[in-house]
Amino acid sequence: MTDPLYQAEILALAKQGRAVDRLESPTVTARVDNPICGDRITIDLAVEDGRITAVGAKVQGCALCQAATAVIAEEAIGVPAATLERAGTAVAGYLAGTLGEGDLPWTRLSSFAPVQAVRARHDCVMLPFKAASRALASLEAVSS
Repeated sequence: MTDPLYQAEILALAKQGRAVDRLESPTVTARVDNPICGDRITIDLAVEDGRITAVGAKVQGCALCQAATAVIAEEAIGVPAATLERAGTAVAGYLAGTLGEGDLPWTRLSSFAPVQAVRARHDCVMLPFKAASRALASLEAVSS
């Protein structure tokens, strides 16, 4: 593939993202669709004492969506739920060019640097973060 968006690191992450399975007993689940490109993700989070203990997902989407899912599944385990929320905000800023690589909470997120120049593909990277945010919002609603 010669498209600069799909460099080796993103393709390797996408392969990992395809291997992420749904959780049997998640604490919260959310599904988000991108009607423009047809990507769809269902994300499952297990949360104990405010920390992410497991991540599961079903991704029906492009390599960018799969790759972002892989980063979340790898990096979110053991972190406070708020850190996952902040990661999504940081990625959005990074893709938009308002935040630098040093502002990213997880180094693997810098793999998405080629996506910065292609605004139409930002949503593909952000979809798993939006699903995670929606799932965490439902956790807060249950806790209230």
